[in-house]
Amino acid sequence: SDFSWVKNRTTARHNTLYDTIRDTFLYSNLTNSEDVNSSYFTMDADGFTLNGFSNEMNNNGDNYASWNWKANGAGVSNTNGTITSTVSANTDAGFSIVSYTGNATYGATVGHGLSLAPELVITKNRDVSQNWAVYNAFNGGHYYMYLDDTRAASDYHGMWNDAEPTNTVFELGSHATSNGSGNSMIAYCFHSVDGYSKVGSYTGNGSTDGTFVYTGFRPAYVMVKPTSRTGRWRIKDAARDVDNVMDKRLAAEDSAAESTGSTEYIDFLSNGFKARTSEGQWNGNGETNIYIAFAEHPFK
Repeated sequence: SDFSWVKNRTTARHNTLYDTIRDTFLYSNLTNSEDVNSSYFTMDADGFTLNGFSNEMNNNGDNYASWNWKANGAGVSNTNGTITSTVSANTDAGFSIVSYTGNATYGATVGHGLSLAPELVITKNRDVSQNWAVYNAFNGGHYYMYLDDTRAASDYHGMWNDAEPTNTVFELGSHATSNGSGNSMIAYCFHSVDGYSKVGSYTGNGSTDGTFVYTGFRPAYVMVKPTSRTGRWRIKDAARDVDNVMDKRLAAEDSAAESTGSTEYIDFLSNGFKARTSEGQWNGNGETNIYIAFAEHPFK
């Protein structure tokens, strides 16, 4: 894989993110700069190797989850934007890893290497302590959220310059979370691919017979975040929860160990997923949620 996200399920430990461009760790539940102590983890062509002890990734007897994406190796130079980037892109899968140096300039653009405009962009300042900035197409370039935070979507032009990504670049404001002056930045970009992945939004109905969300495939992985209210970046997957209803809980912004509970029941179905709860995290009445989902058995 080229991008791996690992979480200790047994013990409260950080969500640990690693990719082939950086060769270092970042933690989605922290604002910290990157951790260069990555010698105990090696990315392989078909997975990864753990080379020693780590509480986050290889503590004796602890159970872990890992979610992994294939890009295109160490990356190539991309000059489509006003800022030259290094991009590892899997255009078939609608996913790219983008490294660039910020300039704190409104209207700066960065090439993302995909064939379509990304619908989800997650950026992190690698050099200094800053939040993880998130763009999603359903709130648009006027708004941002933080991956390490539970707050609702907020209107602020300094993050994405009130602009939408194109099929070649995404645009930046001047804020250090997305465009720190002279800082090394990383971005993860996603767009939907029919039969493989879906970035979307839905509105909850506040019922235990919850909103059905059509993806066009049975999901293997879903991450959901309320945008119109405070809520977690909840992650469900078919490896940890093999049967419906699914109730095992992890969150991108939270170091907590895996937990279970009837307030967050959902089902993975043959063509989407469905909330089985009236709880606001997944299905608040009239509340908007964004999600990204990947197929268990892709059609492409």
